[in-house]
Parts: sequence; structure tokens; C-alpha cells
Amino acid sequence: MMATCFLFGLLLTAVGASSHSASDLEGTWTTKSRQVVTGPGFYDPINDKFLEPNLTGISYSFNADGHYEEAYYRAIANPQDPSCPKGIMQWQHGTYTVNSDGSVDLTPIAVDGRQLLSDPCQSSTGTYTRYNQTEHFESFSVSVDSYHGVQRLDVKNFDGSPMHPMYLIYKPPQMLPTQTLNPTSSKRKRQVEGDTGGRFSIKNLVSREKVGDPNNWLWLGIFMTTLGGITLLRS
Repeated sequence: MMATCFLFGLLLTAVGASSHSASDLEGTWTTKSRQVVTGPGFYDPINDKFLEPNLTGISYSFNADGHYEEAYYRAIANPQDPSCPKGIMQWQHGTYTVNSDGSVDLTPIAVDGRQLLSDPCQSSTGTYTRYNQTEHFESFSVSVDSYHGVQRLDVKNFDGSPMHPMYLIYKPPQMLPTQTLNPTSSKRKRQVEGDTGGRFSIKNLVSREKVGDPNNWLWLGIFMTTLGGITLLRS
């Protein structure tokens, strides 16, 4: 009887350990909009520009060699003026480590990350900068979603707060090359003119050498509904 209990305990330990394995993370995961996906469809490193998805969302990719990539496209609420949300796009990649306690540390390649921030009610100019943010996930779990019938990734942030659930969309993952894509130590920041016409949008970021060309402006805006309201697309 004791031997049976001992073997059962070992089995439970093995099952618990499997949820902390890097192999469980392997693949490309995206939130329910399925519009934000890592890879060349979100960030173009050759022309150094973002490609705007149709809907907001989050995507992470992990490969078996310890590399990751992330893509964010979000609307940020403005408590002082709910009719004036901000828009933000972020991309970075680097290496990740799954720790023995089930937490995950993500270390980006500092010179490669990119961020585009627009605040159309404060300025018609969007700001495009380098982005470098290390991340720590307190825990993660992978399961089969009972509603969608696909693999689901649940992640808790460093403070224990849950992220939006993500669903497996590609395995092997869809990622850009994992080496440094923009090998320079200089920090670049540029302002891009915009317009407030049209829906809330971050349109086709221009390349560095074409910032001054009005034919390549970044169009920013807010979609005004017929009722005068604001529609925020959420993942």
C-alpha cells in the first residue's frame, strides 16, 4: 500500500513538473481576436515599420531553443477624457527561461524593440522609439479550452494578475529571425505627423528616411460613431 502511494505521489510530481516545461510554451499564441500575430505580418525589420492589424490584441511566440517574440496592439483608456483613448503598438524579441518554480523570465534584445505611441487628443504627432522591457511571469499553465477546443495559455504577471488568455495558432511558431536585427547602440526617436480623420488607427509606420515625406505620414485617429460614441476594439 505504501509503495502504491509512493508511486502515485511520483506520478503527480511528474505531471505537475510538465506544466513548467519550455516544451509546453512552444508555438505562437494569440488572444481571441486572432488578428495580432508575431512575425513579419506585425513588424517589418527591413523597412523598420509596424503593420497595423484590424483588431487589438496580444501575441507571444516561443521556440524550443529558448527564444521568444511578442507583439502588442492596444487601446489605452483615458480616465480624464474617455473619448480620447491612446493607441500603442509594441514589439520585441529575445530569450526566455522557465525556472524551477514555474515562473518565466523574458530578456529582450535591447536595441531591437520598437514602440509606437499615439495620443491624438494631445498631439497630431505619434512617437516612434526603441522599446526594451524585461518581463517576469509568475506562472503559466497550458490546457485545452473547453469552449474553443484548442490549446490555451494562461499567464500570470509578476504581480499575480492574469493576462488575457491566449490560444495556440501556430506550432512551430511564426517568428522573425532570432538574432539581433538592428545592431546599433544609438537610441532613435522620431515624431510622425498624423490626422484625426477616420477610425482609431495606427497606419503604416514610415521608414526613417521618409519621415519628412507627407505622402508617408502616419494616420492616427478615432472612429466617431453615428451616436458620437467611441468604439474601442478589445481583444
